[in-house]
Amino acid sequence: MRSVILLLLAMSAIFNSSAQYKTINLYDGPAPGSKNIKTKEIRTISDYGSPVLYNVTEPELWHFSAKGIGNKPAIIICPGGGYKVEAYVHEGIQVAEWLSELGYQTFVLKYRLPEDSLFSESSYVSLADARRAIALVRVKASELNVNPAKIGIMGFSAGGHLAASASTLFNQSVPLSQEKKKVRPDFSILVYPVISLDNAITHQGSKEALLGENPPEELKQLFSLEKQVTADTPPTIIFHAKDDDGVPVENTIEYARSLRENNVSVKEVLLDEGGHGFGFRKESPAFIWTEYLEEWLKANIH
Repeated sequence: MRSVILLLLAMSAIFNSSAQYKTINLYDGPAPGSKNIKTKEIRTISDYGSPVLYNVTEPELWHFSAKGIGNKPAIIICPGGGYKVEAYVHEGIQVAEWLSELGYQTFVLKYRLPEDSLFSESSYVSLADARRAIALVRVKASELNVNPAKIGIMGFSAGGHLAASASTLFNQSVPLSQEKKKVRPDFSILVYPVISLDNAITHQGSKEALLGENPPEELKQLFSLEKQVTADTPPTIIFHAKDDDGVPVENTIEYARSLRENNVSVKEVLLDEGGHGFGFRKESPAFIWTEYLEEWLKANIH
């Protein structure tokens, strides 16, 4: 009974939000790497009570228009879910609604997940979609009332790994990615991100979902993002709870250290408690992260 109630509440939240955003298809036709296998996108409730989706074959951007007039900074949000599902409400829609009220053109990225049965070279499909999203928002900046010099990417958990991948690998050739330029984000916001694929600190579920059980060493190195930082990596703010028992806080510590070593502006906010997956849950002791982010955006981006 409880799961039914949660599902009804989630569906109600989705219905109430759906009129507030515009859907933008990421690609004009089939997404690169698609095997053209017909499958139905699934939306359900996770074991933790969060609305999630998976089986994405038609990636999209959900645009939440900023309050106010004139061109605004843009933020593209990548929900987390271990590269198996996407927690598109508390790590997507709710965050986007809040940021749009603050005056940012906000986009939730519904990206494809690394599923071998659906896509060729599936380890790259999420990153290809993120790069496409950045390029698309930049190309359509005038139409979307976006400042093309202020397009950032944000991600939670595995979505944080995706956002950090887009922030560090933009100069590298990526299979399935059609964009060669205009894919570097101008800033990066990471919330309890998976960063490293080093067994000592990684989130094993995300690693296996992204690369498989026995990936080649070069692929593990490529997607260990603390090793991919350069001086061109965009300014970054990171949030992580010290008591996170899902993604160790060392992921944030190592990434911040690498950013500083490369003279990239970084602010990491290590919260005493909050665990993993707090997202936009106002009841969480970690919800203060939103205040830190609002201040950082005002000082550095807006």
